[in-house]
Amino acid sequence: MKVGIIGTGAVGSSAAFAMVMSGVASELVLIDPDEGLASAQADDLEDATPFSHAVRISADDYDQLAGAKAVALCCGARRREGESRLELLARNAEIFRQVVAKVVAHAPEAILIVVANPVDILTNLVCQISGLPTGRVFGTGTVLDTARFRARLGTLVGVSPRSIHGYVLGEHGESEVLVWSSVAVGGIPLDQFAAQVGQPLTAEVRAAIDEGVRAAGARIIKGKGATYYGIGGAVARIVRTLRDNEDAVLTLSAPSPELGAGAGGPVCLSLPRIIGGNGIHRTLFPALSDQEHEELERSSAILRDTGRTLGL
Repeated sequence: MKVGIIGTGAVGSSAAFAMVMSGVASELVLIDPDEGLASAQADDLEDATPFSHAVRISADDYDQLAGAKAVALCCGARRREGESRLELLARNAEIFRQVVAKVVAHAPEAILIVVANPVDILTNLVCQISGLPTGRVFGTGTVLDTARFRARLGTLVGVSPRSIHGYVLGEHGESEVLVWSSVAVGGIPLDQFAAQVGQPLTAEVRAAIDEGVRAAGARIIKGKGATYYGIGGAVARIVRTLRDNEDAVLTLSAPSPELGAGAGGPVCLSLPRIIGGNGIHRTLFPALSDQEHEELERSSAILRDTGRTLGL
């Protein structure tokens, strides 16, 4: 499967590396305004193929995206000293307007995966400017947050995160919602499972996990300046789902008319989505407690207010 990656900095190159090592793509096209960087990344990635999978890798221009099944949008500017979040958002929005037009022109059948932050707002923008059908544009959303939630719960109760079903919904950011009420381990409600293995879920334990999930990115950024391995792995997982037509359930960011009815157009945020070879084809809405539902509506409102600053 041919995949394009726009932006070959730490995030884009990590996503490319994850795809090379897992073999989910047969061809990667790397595009970056810094052609020297893209070329160097392509050469470095090619050196990894003898130890992993046969993947054709090139650093090219947009015309080489023809025939791509998916394009990961990892482009975006970094925050300048003294720059506000809204100022950064405005700059990234302009970058995306230019990039998306070129991608759609050369790869009109591709599925667009928004990776750059703020992912929910930029996903909303790409949905509007791409003109692509619903389901073929989505953001990585809370896929990584959900993985962090499951990993921490797995450590607590002593099982693989793959055996835990639980979600982080809403914004990929401060207002995200950890859905404790419906978490299950091997089909057993979390509270029951935790009690059986001698790990009761006290308020203090829940608070520590909540803080660990929400603050994970900030802690990583404080220590090394940026996060990229986790999200790179998330992109590779999404691409594998597309390639294999898995119909997997992932918490992707996409238009969500289920929330904020009557408050304007649908906002993009994360809900469980069934994703197959042609993108998202169904959205699920899990059972929520009253508090979780209120928190999700609040997350939706925050994203809608931020989007209005860009005229979305």
